[in-house]
Amino acid sequence: MLLDLEKAQIMRKLARKGNWKASYDRLEHFKRFQSLDKSIKELSKIGWIIIHKKDRYTAISLNPEHKKKIIEYIEKKIPHLKGIIE
Repeated sequence: MLLDLEKAQIMRKLARKGNWKASYDRLEHFKRFQSLDKSIKELSKIGWIIIHKKDRYTAISLNPEHKKKIIEYIEKKIPHLKGIIE
């Protein structure tokens, strides 16, 4: 499913930049994703993404409490990244 791949790509980008918990990235940096709002909403609902609301922008980061599950999900949806994500 295309939405699942997009969710994996969003989380991969956050993981690659080291955006876990208090280290976050602005949502505007993810505007290339077509279903961004829906993906973020679903990932936030299951607790994998933390939304940081600031005065001038909204940012997102990965939840380290689900690190193992997040990495497994990314590797399942994007198999060539297996063993690369930390």
